[in-house]
Amino acid sequence: MQKISRILILFLYISFGISLLKADVIARLMKSEGKVFFKRLGMNTFSETAKPGAAIVNGDEIKVDEGSFAAIIYIDDRSIIKVKENTKFSFMDSPNTRSIDLEHGTLLNTINKENRTKTFRIQTPVSVASVKGTEFAAIVSQDGIEQFVCKEGSFEVLNMVSGQTVNVGAGQKAFSNATGDLVQAVASSTDYPEDPENKVNLESDLEDLIEKEQKVAKELIETQVSPKLPEKIEEPEIIEDTNDENIEMESEENQNLEPEPSPDTGPPPKPFAMGLGIGSATIDGVLYNQIALRPEINIGKVGVGLDLVLYIDNEGNMRPNEWDIDNDPSLLLDKILYVKYGEKTDLGWAKYGSLESLTLGYGGLVNNYSNMMEFPSVRRVGLNGGFNIGPIGGEIFISNFKDIERGGTLSGLRLSYTISENLPLSIGINYVVDANMFSGLKDKDEDTFPDIFDDFPDDSSMWNDTDGDGFPDPGNGFSVPDSLIDIDADGDNILDQNDENISLKARPFSLKENKAEAQGFSFDIGYPLLNSKMVKLDLYSEYNSLKFPSANLINRIDRAGTGITVPGVRSTLFGLLDISLEYRILNDSFIPQFFDQAYDLNRVVTSTKTDSVTGVDTTIVETKDMTVFGDYEVDDSGSSSSGLYGSAGLNIFNIINFSSSYANMKSGTFERKSFTSHLSLNTDNIPKLSSAMAYYQRNNDDNPFEFGKPSKNTIMGYRIGYEMSKGISLIWDFRQYYRDDGKGKLEPIKQTTIETSFNF
Repeated sequence: MQKISRILILFLYISFGISLLKADVIARLMKSEGKVFFKRLGMNTFSETAKPGAAIVNGDEIKVDEGSFAAIIYIDDRSIIKVKENTKFSFMDSPNTRSIDLEHGTLLNTINKENRTKTFRIQTPVSVASVKGTEFAAIVSQDGIEQFVCKEGSFEVLNMVSGQTVNVGAGQKAFSNATGDLVQAVASSTDYPEDPENKVNLESDLEDLIEKEQKVAKELIETQVSPKLPEKIEEPEIIEDTNDENIEMESEENQNLEPEPSPDTGPPPKPFAMGLGIGSATIDGVLYNQIALRPEINIGKVGVGLDLVLYIDNEGNMRPNEWDIDNDPSLLLDKILYVKYGEKTDLGWAKYGSLESLTLGYGGLVNNYSNMMEFPSVRRVGLNGGFNIGPIGGEIFISNFKDIERGGTLSGLRLSYTISENLPLSIGINYVVDANMFSGLKDKDEDTFPDIFDDFPDDSSMWNDTDGDGFPDPGNGFSVPDSLIDIDADGDNILDQNDENISLKARPFSLKENKAEAQGFSFDIGYPLLNSKMVKLDLYSEYNSLKFPSANLINRIDRAGTGITVPGVRSTLFGLLDISLEYRILNDSFIPQFFDQAYDLNRVVTSTKTDSVTGVDTTIVETKDMTVFGDYEVDDSGSSSSGLYGSAGLNIFNIINFSSSYANMKSGTFERKSFTSHLSLNTDNIPKLSSAMAYYQRNNDDNPFEFGKPSKNTIMGYRIGYEMSKGISLIWDFRQYYRDDGKGKLEPIKQTTIETSFNF
């Protein structure tokens, strides 16, 4: 069975290998003369005129017409590709290989060894040239004759028809054709194609290209924080992350639109759908190729979604931990994406697994919460359910069952009551609690010591190793054999039995011994003033409170605060325009929508600070309230602020849905501003698109419109679905946020998911 599974995996891997392409900018077009065109990934024609400075991503194709020329530079290793006239090729990058698929034409290549971590190769219709670091030319004529000429260094050429290979060194060339012939010969001075650039100025031109590329990359970072959906998605060469889960997202105002009293359940789900996710993931420092089957089955009110994932390393071996169900039955929870029954408007409804767009009441405490922000690198399993019995309604949620045994999880409860149809005044109460925010810290071996403090994160029987020699300190482990105990624990080259002054690490930070709680309570009242097909108008008010008890071992003081919305007005005009406006009064330590979409990302964060005198690194642990309220040793009691919050959503002919919101809270001369925007398209009548959406959020900032300078409160993303054929779509899901790198600077964190979706 395992052999069959491997064959199936290999087949899927080859068939859908193109989905491994990443959205990163890999190169830039630095020079362009004459007619040079791009065919972007997913496009059918060379419709984009290539201009200097243009970004190049995986899957892009370039065409250089007669009498034209182009020069391209790779961002990471500064390798240069010069493209002569009548040439067409595409770019293909994988985690370990950089390829150029040359259909026809001439390429002059200068491939650098420094800073290059990938094998470089040029693939032609019948040959593959594998390069380590050299200067060479690749020529494919229209009649199928292929030549490879080496100027410096060496490379290997493989004829894919015959399987024959030859090594080509400096001053040599190789001929290859479709009949399987592969011949090595001495190259003459005229065999190497003429460089269309001025050879005297080549070095200075290269420096200019690098300088240009750096400027363009910097401008790209500033451009990418724009809230508008870009026509061409370009991403700078920045740190890519698959596992980091903590960011500083201060949620003074989460600007998502308020929920409708009777949510639109949309069209009925399809009876069966199949998603195929293909990409790469880094787990415990190892890069894996990821294949995930995500079938969805809907029968009546019951729906089931599964997430069946396999991780394969570079040697073709599967990561066994994902399917070791005999030893760890809890892994079954990770295979269930969701199980649901009914809709929120039904008499009773429930959903187990993934939770998205969860809002309680008018959203003063919990607004648009999702436990899927780090999926699939972090898998949370939650529950959301409720009932509607006459005038009484109820709702409950648990964000992650896995966190319960780690000290606590985020959970909430809502009860509502509508007086009567003649007097439709509604009253609601909400209670939310995060029993232990510290449970958001990773603890792979489940020994209650988070990985960041555990010197043995994969072994639950050991935790401290003062001198870092791989042997645990005495007394820092359960049932550890004497042979594994460190006999010189402090690493001073004196046996502990002869050492009178042993200095060891303190007991690590423990989830069992430390607790940081957050509590919220709210009361709301609402009344529909108008309810017609043309105009709907609701009036509401909301009282919210937050409480943050002090925590042991960290400087988390006891805090509390309240917020009042009086009044709040929400209106729908002609079914096209949704508008809401609130006047908010905040007292002490309170911010609206504390439990928002990004809550799991900044629930608890860690950072490293280095003492400028001793050079010793200290790990700092901060819960979200500590980061939101700044100086966490200063009480905010007595402080207050007030201001307006407004949002608007527009539906244009049921094709374009756009929503945006803004808040400005003032306290004396101090202001806190927030902005968010969301754009989605109804792709039913748009050829080749199966889905399209983009969003931008920046809360609790001095200037959320300063797009060129993102902050730790910035989060953005998009989801694009390209329909390759009927029922088959390539889905590209990207999100980006920012976090402190431990040195006082912000670094962008990107998460990209690519999957092929089958809908039947």
